[in-house]
Amino acid sequence: EEQDTIQKSSVMLDLHSLQMPFSNTWKYGILALAILLLLVALTILICQMCQLQKRNRTGKKKRCHSNGWVRIKAENGIWGKKTPPLLHDTAKQSNADIKASTLMRGRTEDLSSVSSDSGLLPCSRGTLKFSLLYCRERRELLLTGLQARGLPSRGCAESAVRVRLLRQVPSHIPGLQCVVQEWQSQVLKNCSRPAFGDHFVCSLQDAEVEKSTLKLEVQRFDKYSRNTVLGEVRVTLSELKASQSLVLCEELQENTKDVVGEVLVSLKCLPISQRIEVGLLKAKTTFPRSTADKNVYARIDFSCRSHRKKHQKSRPRAHTPLIIFNETFLFHMPEPPVWDCTVLVSIYEADSDPRHLLGQATLGKRRASEAADHWDLMIKSIQQPVAKWHPLLI
Repeated sequence: EEQDTIQKSSVMLDLHSLQMPFSNTWKYGILALAILLLLVALTILICQMCQLQKRNRTGKKKRCHSNGWVRIKAENGIWGKKTPPLLHDTAKQSNADIKASTLMRGRTEDLSSVSSDSGLLPCSRGTLKFSLLYCRERRELLLTGLQARGLPSRGCAESAVRVRLLRQVPSHIPGLQCVVQEWQSQVLKNCSRPAFGDHFVCSLQDAEVEKSTLKLEVQRFDKYSRNTVLGEVRVTLSELKASQSLVLCEELQENTKDVVGEVLVSLKCLPISQRIEVGLLKAKTTFPRSTADKNVYARIDFSCRSHRKKHQKSRPRAHTPLIIFNETFLFHMPEPPVWDCTVLVSIYEADSDPRHLLGQATLGKRRASEAADHWDLMIKSIQQPVAKWHPLLI
């Protein structure tokens, strides 16, 4: 038995001595082979991805080139350049209304004409179609048929038309006008060619027709209820004939402001306390019949480096031709003093929903010449108030 046990143990030792080096060799060999295969697979994958990216780039270039060439030939014909989408939509509309407008007003404008030298189509903001009628017996002005065409489409934006009837006022202020009436059409959503279907009536004397102008602004509202003026159309009512309807289809022009009054503002720089003092002293506004027996208030907005501070409001005052405020407002300025600031003075009609703007004046270093001069005087006169009149615009 002892001999059998010794023989078995020797056999086991021999087997163990044979198995140990055999298993280690296989283990390291398989590990090395796996690492090699992994490196080869990664190399092949990287090469395939590089080739795929090159094919995509070349394919996109070919598609863009071919599609662009097809669009140029299909849309532009002989022009040789791609038509902007705004003009492409406008060009599709009927020319009957445009011809009617040009024949009635005696104009010879060609909306589709281009410069032969440059070969570029003119930039268009869209068109606005409407009809006007002045009834001398009733002494009323009637505005109907509001339709906009060729407006840019921007998602879920809303569009509306704000109508203002302006009348010239004799004054020492150049270009002073009075807002006789103001309306706004209904708001339409998701439409590049909205037909508003509103009509507006205003009492107007014969003597006032010669001095009056109708201003129509096409506005765009986004999801944050912020309005953007796309363009405007102005019509001088002296061109109207009694009891004859005038159908117009006008191209929208760039929006311009009108002077409706002036405001006296004083500025005072306090560098030690890092503040600026805005004094609202007086305001002169036109006094139409529609705003009689109503109050107004002023709102002061101060922004520095495009960061708006918290606004401040004045106390309500009676709306008279000369409004006396005599109030001061303090705003904090950063350290060191930054002169890239803007002061916005807005006068609103009190107790109106939505709030009704009567006029605005903007002061700052980068504003108009008068506002910039006032700002320079404030910088030169440290801790001394400097007052100056500024026009109220709307």
